Amino acid sequence: MVLINPNSNAGTTLSMTDIASTATGGIKVEGKSNEGVPPLLTTPKDLADALPGVVRIGAEAARDPKVGAIIVSAFGDPGLPELRAKVGVPVFGIREQAFHEAAKGGRPFGIATTTPDPGLLEGFRQTAVALGYGAQFRGTRATPGDPNALMKKSPEELDAALAEAVRASAADGAKAVIIGGGPLTASALRLQPQFDIPLVVPVIAAAQAAADSIRKGR
Repeated sequence: MVLINPNSNAGTTLSMTDIASTATGGIKVEGKSNEGVPPLLTTPKDLADALPGVVRIGAEAARDPKVGAIIVSAFGDPGLPELRAKVGVPVFGIREQAFHEAAKGGRPFGIATTTPDPGLLEGFRQTAVALGYGAQFRGTRATPGDPNALMKKSPEELDAALAEAVRASAADGAKAVIIGGGPLTASALRLQPQFDIPLVVPVIAAAQAAADSIRKGR
């Protein structure tokens, strides 16, 4: 399968690809970065600017007969419907799959993220409603300040800020919390031991769904 990182950060692409590979049961994951866009997507405009590259990379990947599934690995799922309409292989968005995982069994869920842009937060709410999970969704808690600055800090500082957002989401009534952002995948795994409720890792949720799809198609 191919994992598309809609941002241009090659380090993030490598990290997400490595973590996705742990969830596929041996199916190879190849990561691809989206050049010419910012290294972190923090606004609706960033997501819109990333869309053409995601579709181009995905369409090119789908021409390889060895590729059985594609993952769009940014929490905004940029280009997901457009790519699905263009290729014949299954395409999975990490936000969509995270919502499915978090909402299992009818449990209430929330999102903890580092991107407080109001347009993005409204997009999260709209996704919950569109997928039929509006009544379960407890909203989004974001870390304070500039997300770009936070992502440049130490892993310990990032984890501490994100943990506060998780606690706030749990206080809102969430029984599962999505860690909303592909670049936050490693932080989510480090934080899970601190919490009794599940932290849903979108990259892993999408990788598992993609692997299941490939196996069913064999």
